[in-house]
Amino acid sequence: MANKPRTLGQLKKTGYQVLPIREELRNNLIAKIQNDEDIFPGIEGYEQTVVPQLQNAILSGQDIILLGERGQAKSRIIRSLTSLFDEWTPVIDGVELPENPFEPISPQGRALVNELGNRTPIRWMHREERYGEKLATPDITIADLIGEVDPIKVAEGLYLSDELTIHYGLIPRTNRGIFGLNELPDLAERIQVGLLNVMEEHDVQIRGHKIRLPLDVIVVATANPEDYTNRGRIITPLKDRYGAQIRTHYPPSAVHEMDIMEAEANHISADNYELHTPIYMKEIIAEISRLARRSPDVSQRSGVSVRASIASYEALQANAIRRAIRLNESLAVPRISDLSYLVPSLQGKIEFETIEEGKEDQIIQRLIDGAVVSVFNRMTDSMNIDIDGLGATFSEGLSIDVGEAKSSSDYESILSKVTGLRDITTGIDSDARPEVQASLIELVLEGMHLNKLLNKDTVGGESLYQS
Repeated sequence: MANKPRTLGQLKKTGYQVLPIREELRNNLIAKIQNDEDIFPGIEGYEQTVVPQLQNAILSGQDIILLGERGQAKSRIIRSLTSLFDEWTPVIDGVELPENPFEPISPQGRALVNELGNRTPIRWMHREERYGEKLATPDITIADLIGEVDPIKVAEGLYLSDELTIHYGLIPRTNRGIFGLNELPDLAERIQVGLLNVMEEHDVQIRGHKIRLPLDVIVVATANPEDYTNRGRIITPLKDRYGAQIRTHYPPSAVHEMDIMEAEANHISADNYELHTPIYMKEIIAEISRLARRSPDVSQRSGVSVRASIASYEALQANAIRRAIRLNESLAVPRISDLSYLVPSLQGKIEFETIEEGKEDQIIQRLIDGAVVSVFNRMTDSMNIDIDGLGATFSEGLSIDVGEAKSSSDYESILSKVTGLRDITTGIDSDARPEVQASLIELVLEGMHLNKLLNKDTVGGESLYQS
């Protein structure tokens, strides 16, 4: 930064060219593709679907609508587009709008360049500054997005007819960048009309001022399909101006869902406590969301956001840490009995179809049970683990008591009491630490119960398994 030109004259001497942003994005995208770089880091599960469509839209210089249910990374995708900008770009210093020094677009910018010429000051804008965003709500005005006459400037002595009285809105202030408009159908139709010229003709009218403002900006929007009918719509002329409508989707596999969980969850840092989350517990969390997306009891119009998986993952780990602190154990490992603490997280993330009041907890419990048995059966099938033999041990009147509040040492005796249980737990995970084995014991017992090999009675947070 220290050696970069600070005036227009110095910039000219370097031979620097300021490209239109669509051309800048295209060139940088081509370079990333050629170098086999990760173009949208942190976006999981879209490699064969959404990403190629995004690349095509950028290469063709199109404005984009991302259409999809909540929690499908639409906003994250828009924000990540700035990574395709040059790291730094020169703009005129001392004016309201970010303007190309070689082609100023505002009266203020043109006047400054005409007055100072090669002495016009330059500042270098980082690509992170080249993004603006607004959540579309019914109370948004044209002044918010495009601009309005500033009464303070009029009071200071400027005439209403003077273009310098204009206070520019969010879109002009995102010149030389990308403007994201979230939940576009919520924007009042009369305000949507105001975007037509911004996107196509660049002919903006503000309180009688007819201004030729050739903005160099890409307007990217997001929308939920449900909003088209329930809360609003995108007017046809505006929709027609978007070159690409790209449909997003939920993670195509549990692996993608788990990768997102790991990347997005708030990781708990507690001194003197180590947190270890077994892979099967992660799979269960991911499977709960995947089952909810197919459940007739869950509103599929609203969808089940990936945020449901993230919040559940955080709750699971939090309860494991809480147990470790309470019982003075240095290693915190989530167990099946911790899954009951997911209910508060899931109730806030899942919308249910019309059901009797108070049934939500039962639906969530069915989703949890379905996820546990699905993951357990896949695991035992892939490892050729036979659990039928354990049933014979319990048929002799044996009962096992477990619970999320029990210490790991309480589970040590279970391994010796249940013949063959140790072989199964170590077959799933060879980690012999008591906290890990406690988690494995609960997994096997719950898997046997859900496969109708054991009965289960739950009272006060503790579960009794018996024949």
